[in-house]
Amino acid sequence: MLDKAETTDLIAPTPGLTGGVRSASKHDSGPKHVTGEAVYIDDIVEPYGTLHLAPGAATIAHGKIIKMDLSKVRSAPGVVCVLTADDIPGTNDVSPAHTHDEPVLPDGIVQFYGQPIFCVAAETREQARAAAKLADIEYEELPAILSIDDAMAQKSYVAEPHVMKRGDSASALASAPHRHASRMVIGGQDHFYLEGHVSFAIPQEDGDVFIHCSTQHPSEVQHNIANVLGRPANAVTVEVRRMGGGFGGKETQSMQWAALASIVAIKTGRPAKMRLDRDDDMIMTGKRHDFIVDYDVGFDDSGRICGADIQYAANCGFSADLSSAIADRAMFHTDNAYYLGDVEIRSYRCKTNLVSNTAFRGFGGPQGMVAIERIIDEIAITLGLDPLDVRTANYYGDDGRNMTPYHMPVEDNVLPELTRDLLASSNYRQRRAEIDAFNAQSPVIKRGIAMTPVKFGISFTTTFLNQAGALVHVYQDGSVHLNHGGTEMGQGLFIKVAQVVAEEFQIDLEHIKITATNTGKVPNTSATAASSGADMNGMAARNAARTIKDRLIAFAATHYKVGAAEIHFVPGRVIVGDVADISFAELVKLAYFGRISLSATGYYATPKIHYDRETASGRPFFYFAYGMACSEVMIDTLTGENKVTRVDILHDVGQSLNPAIDRGQIEGGFIQGMGWLTSEELWWDDAGRIRTHAPSTYKIPACSDRPEDFRMELWSSGRNVEKSIHRSKAVGEPPLMLAISVHRALAHAVASVAQGKVVPALNTPATPEAILRAVLRLADDTVHIARSDSNDRQEKGARSAAMAGVSAPQAGA
Repeated sequence: MLDKAETTDLIAPTPGLTGGVRSASKHDSGPKHVTGEAVYIDDIVEPYGTLHLAPGAATIAHGKIIKMDLSKVRSAPGVVCVLTADDIPGTNDVSPAHTHDEPVLPDGIVQFYGQPIFCVAAETREQARAAAKLADIEYEELPAILSIDDAMAQKSYVAEPHVMKRGDSASALASAPHRHASRMVIGGQDHFYLEGHVSFAIPQEDGDVFIHCSTQHPSEVQHNIANVLGRPANAVTVEVRRMGGGFGGKETQSMQWAALASIVAIKTGRPAKMRLDRDDDMIMTGKRHDFIVDYDVGFDDSGRICGADIQYAANCGFSADLSSAIADRAMFHTDNAYYLGDVEIRSYRCKTNLVSNTAFRGFGGPQGMVAIERIIDEIAITLGLDPLDVRTANYYGDDGRNMTPYHMPVEDNVLPELTRDLLASSNYRQRRAEIDAFNAQSPVIKRGIAMTPVKFGISFTTTFLNQAGALVHVYQDGSVHLNHGGTEMGQGLFIKVAQVVAEEFQIDLEHIKITATNTGKVPNTSATAASSGADMNGMAARNAARTIKDRLIAFAATHYKVGAAEIHFVPGRVIVGDVADISFAELVKLAYFGRISLSATGYYATPKIHYDRETASGRPFFYFAYGMACSEVMIDTLTGENKVTRVDILHDVGQSLNPAIDRGQIEGGFIQGMGWLTSEELWWDDAGRIRTHAPSTYKIPACSDRPEDFRMELWSSGRNVEKSIHRSKAVGEPPLMLAISVHRALAHAVASVAQGKVVPALNTPATPEAILRAVLRLADDTVHIARSDSNDRQEKGARSAAMAGVSAPQAGA
């Protein structure tokens, strides 16, 4: 329950205020997106003399470079310079985790097929790309590790394995009434943003550089490029107005391209742009980690889990990147919504000779959650129960059943209420019965349905990253300049933060100028990630605005000789007791002439969080975001083709800052998650070459894949017990995991081939081929079981006949 003092943040939209919090204001760049006026980095007018870059790629997965003749590259038309590892003036490293294992360009050792090993700068992009193909390179090939299983066998890791445990899982498993063990293979995912990686470096005086970079982490780009150039951080300025999508792929992977552009700019004194071709982008940049999960669970007759032993092996690629934190978050979300009293979770971070995998929306959480949801379904099939009943039986509860495997109590659980409400609105029970009846009569087309929960922790699990800064200027005419450390990648962060400032000053949104993220304005910022962009930057901006507002109040109190409590900001105006009723702009002008500072910085650090990784215990999250989804599907058992026919979503966004933006995030996140789980298949050949590196071979969801019947609502009872910005909840990542309901619905449809009595081995992504294979395996298992049952009956008949002195055939007749 919220106490009286805390309810001040639970505000409704302010009458008379255009664009304050709670209003469904349109995305600030929405009209520009539609008309094509939105300026992305490749749209910036290029200064005279701009050079264009192209990478030269390795053609083996692992080996030594024994000869690299670039003479034909250097003499190609339009080529101005060619970079190798020898041309890097500072540190040859762009690793984000200070593991120093990710070079800008490799110095003699190739670690994955397609790794950039040199870079061409030419007058045009076409000339640079053509020249890059002229290199004469010889290699001494070395053995390559191309799979998780090979990495595990060779104990090849980018970081030490990690263990999280609570209770005694071994004893709990040994004493459980039922036990089930299996393996799940979870595929990766390419970010496939509309705007690929691009950096535009412009040389400045004194050897400094200004970089336009499509990145979610301008400060880390700044610090990394400074190290690469051998310069202090203040010599590098990074600016980001907007990205055409990020999804985590631009948290760390922007560094290499910004570094190459910056080196060329400094080396030649000319602006330099690196814009990756789509194929190169998919070949050379990291993906969502693919996982193998091995599990052993014990449970009782109601399906309640007694004990669990779960092992993750993540394919990290050739370098550490953010893999340790990603693998940790998979462990954090092993429980999803379920109490695991006796559990041991082990995690292996496998090093392979593939591109280094990286952050992707959910940051490891989806992999942990899809595994536990499959476990729940398998328990249900084993016991002949409805999976939803097994889910609710395992939900976190009150004291005694509310402690996570990492020893954080779950104190804000609203899933029972969300489940109740979606159960009623989706008519799940009746629909499941109808689907089971349909499947019993339909030999080819099968339907499936599933309702799954989401409980997702909000905060960076690396504690020091939970901080943000903002800068607010109020000009003499009452207009406001807003800047903060968050980046806009289409998710609507900028408009939400502007709404927070509009609410604070009680001015219309149109009076606030949203400006590009710039390391010269707000320093040392964290990445826009972990779903914390609005939470942290909204608070920082509000704190900055409040500082100015407090100065205005103090000035007005002195100027008009009234008490501060008599001064009230209302839409567009300031009421000063019975003395004055003036516009916001008039008060600002008076304050300026009164020599009051109208500029302020704001800072916010997320409270309460702490985590001891050595003991795998603490409070890594400020709060949890919750949601429920019910998905219905249809499959063709002859081809594996499938379709999502209906989706019902109920999601808790707390007290929404902007319902329109939140609805867009939920729908988009769900569809992206659906793509990961059903159609987006990454495939490498035996040489380590990725073969799914273009829209022709990699299938993201199309408009036609959107469910025909898509029902989505923000939970009307939503709230946040923690003091988040205006009691809202993060909405960036959690909706992606709602799509797990689609995968489980497909598993239900496949299971119907065996009347729901055999566990279907359906991994991810559940492509038509994967579904067809699962159907055929299940059909074979069913025939085998039927034959076994028939053999059992014949054997029993023979025994009975023998005892009666009659031959078996006669008895059978």
